[in-house]
Amino acid sequence: MSFQQGLSGLNVMSKNLDIIGNNIANANTYGAKGSRAEFADMYANALNGAGSTSIGIGVQLASVSQQFTQGNISATDNPMDVAINGGGFFQMTDGFSPITYSRNGQFKVDSSGYIVNNQGLQLVGYRADTAGVIQPGLAVPLQLPTVGIEPQQTSTIDMEFNLDSGSATTDPGAAVVPRISFTNSNTYNKATSLTAFDEKGQSVALTFYFQKSATDTWNVYVTANGTSVGGTPADPQPLTDLSFLANGKTPTPEELTFDIPASTNALGAETLPITGINLSVAGSTQFGSSFGVTNLAQNGYAPGSLSAIVIESTGVITARYSNGQSKPAGQVELATFRNMQGLQPVGGNGWQRTFGSGDPVVGTPGVGNIGVLQSGALEESNVDLTGELVNMITAQRNYQANAQTIKTMDQVLQTLVNLR
Repeated sequence: MSFQQGLSGLNVMSKNLDIIGNNIANANTYGAKGSRAEFADMYANALNGAGSTSIGIGVQLASVSQQFTQGNISATDNPMDVAINGGGFFQMTDGFSPITYSRNGQFKVDSSGYIVNNQGLQLVGYRADTAGVIQPGLAVPLQLPTVGIEPQQTSTIDMEFNLDSGSATTDPGAAVVPRISFTNSNTYNKATSLTAFDEKGQSVALTFYFQKSATDTWNVYVTANGTSVGGTPADPQPLTDLSFLANGKTPTPEELTFDIPASTNALGAETLPITGINLSVAGSTQFGSSFGVTNLAQNGYAPGSLSAIVIESTGVITARYSNGQSKPAGQVELATFRNMQGLQPVGGNGWQRTFGSGDPVVGTPGVGNIGVLQSGALEESNVDLTGELVNMITAQRNYQANAQTIKTMDQVLQTLVNLR
């Protein structure tokens, strides 16, 4: 019997060394998970039971158990590198084979715009519509947009400012023509500018001129590319008159609508007219302090091309454009399993589901027991190299000890053969 026991020990120790060697080989493999050998003893069956004097017949390899503990996360300079901090697996597909699950986030973009790994498998998630709204539901391969973002015409302008109540009156009165000269700063008090955009995304330089006409009353003129919005070039007229309360608050009107006529911008291009712009000056004041603009914004923008991709912690893939705009291009979907030990390794830092693992539970990063994503980083292997080297020494000693039992049994049999 000792031959059987020693031989089984040699077999499982050899497999244990294979497992340890594989762990050491993948110590620097991103997303790799270390394994350990789990052993079980063996006993011969008997019709009348084993009894209390039964002797085992050796050892067997019960399982090769992978350890799905979190590996260290190391920062990289590649924005397409993504690490999972917590539970979950990336879902990768080639469109035909079963889904492959991976912890390795070394992603790239192929010639068709799909996000792929080094094996060419495509990352799965939710797509976004043309407006940047994520469409949850059936996960599909994620494809980055190839077209730029269309321009948006300016429709709202928000202004918030303070006009100095101690300023001198600069309005000469309606009898004087013109009442203001945009090239003569003595005919108005202060001015501020912003850029609006027409339907083609062409820029229109707007300048707002504030002219004090009386106590608590101001004329507001607007020019578009140097051309007055109200009146004529020879006789500009105010867009509106702002009136403040005696305490310097609550300008009237707080909102108004105006149109911008066609004009020629600084590049010599003919800009389109912009109609129905809503101007809000809510929150503006007339206090005894210097003129200052605290908010000046409009909602239009020029066309732009894709300049960068950012993957958020929630899995949302944000596309950034050259015009400063950004919008979601999709969202990564992760999967977890009730029994991760039941997953089948398939190589290439991937696993596939089995009956033992159960069906995947899918969701977005940061929801439930699913971890969050960290872009520009990768999860290192969870193999403890020092521990594996110690385990290798121990397995080597066990292998030698099992070999010694075979040698001893050989000597015992030799002694029996030599009996006379």
